[in-house]
Amino acid sequence: MELSSVKQRFGIIGNAPALNHALSTAVQVAPTDITVLISGESGVGKEVFSKILHQLSRRKHGKFIAVNCGAIPEGTIDSELFGHEKGSFTGAFEARQGYFETVNGGTIFLDELAEMPLGTQARLLRVLESGEFIKVGSSKVQKTDVRVITATNVDLLDQIKKRRFREDLYYRLSTVAIQIPALRERPGDIPLLFRRFAVDFAERYSSQPVQLDADAQEILAGYRWPGNIRQLKNVAEQMSVLAPYRLVQGNEVRRYMPLESVQRTLPVALGLPIGSEDMSERDILYKVLFDMKKDIVELKQVVARLMQSAAESGLEMPNQADIDHPTDWTRPEPPTRKVDGELYQGPAEIVARPMPRSVVFEDQPAVEDIEENFSLEEVERRMIDKALRKHSGKRKYAAQELGISERTLYRKIKEYGMEEG
Repeated sequence: MELSSVKQRFGIIGNAPALNHALSTAVQVAPTDITVLISGESGVGKEVFSKILHQLSRRKHGKFIAVNCGAIPEGTIDSELFGHEKGSFTGAFEARQGYFETVNGGTIFLDELAEMPLGTQARLLRVLESGEFIKVGSSKVQKTDVRVITATNVDLLDQIKKRRFREDLYYRLSTVAIQIPALRERPGDIPLLFRRFAVDFAERYSSQPVQLDADAQEILAGYRWPGNIRQLKNVAEQMSVLAPYRLVQGNEVRRYMPLESVQRTLPVALGLPIGSEDMSERDILYKVLFDMKKDIVELKQVVARLMQSAAESGLEMPNQADIDHPTDWTRPEPPTRKVDGELYQGPAEIVARPMPRSVVFEDQPAVEDIEENFSLEEVERRMIDKALRKHSGKRKYAAQELGISERTLYRKIKEYGMEEG
């Protein structure tokens, strides 16, 4: 089957080589009963690939069920998957069939596999190897014929090292592994996806579809998209509803992008938006240091411009020796002279030497102040005090300035015993 027809049938948009390779692999293994492990970040479309594997197999007329292992409590996941007998645990008022029993002859898709408890992993391994399982509270072995497709958004090999995932189960599940690329790895597909979403939302909301100019497309293509296709779809929906004009320009598209879309060099943990309640003291320190570095860079640029201006005007600038030893600028070496036929070096009248022209900045910290080693608490206290003074004690705007929530700022104020004014 050609990839183009598969894309059209299942609504897959894009021509990135990595996407085509993943799709080609899925089409090849679909007719078999091979267990498939689908890997990829959250929001890349792993469930769509599981449906492709089911619909193109001989089990397409059988049942298909998708199970999110991370959404089922650890105490009930065995019952959900394998069923239970009446009275097997508190609240088990009647017997219940599990998914592996009800989907017999079909396909079961286990998403977020890494969240599955170790005990359940052992039960799953038995199903994969022998097709046998035992209900919770029962001693009777039952058989099932189910094709298992799994998916994960974490590194299972790393989970194996941490003893959170069984190594034997990993090799049993990864007979064929399909890696779905993240959206940022296929930037050429982003305009195509956006156009598709815009048309869909235009039909839903009875409006004209929004379009992007060249700058807007470039901004979307350069963003990291941590939420992948799901996040792009949300942005397209916002624009479809809120954009005042149907042609969205580059300067306007930023309004619909999340805060982290701004290019930052801060080593803040990924997925932690500015202003989050969970923003740690370390993240605050990184922001403080980044702002301090930015101020120093701007100060250097000002100094360089002033020095260049002075040089063009023919003014003499101090050399490095004058800067390192400023006491030499006003007091010369005592003169040597003859007194009664002998050389004598002693105090004489002070010879006035003009101060070399230098740049003086008012209200600017000295170099020693910039390089002074502050503790984390002192840096935080100073920046909080600075932000509060700048915004006349208004915590809301001071918190926005610092990139933290008002609750975190209020806690810091109480912790350091600071006055809000």
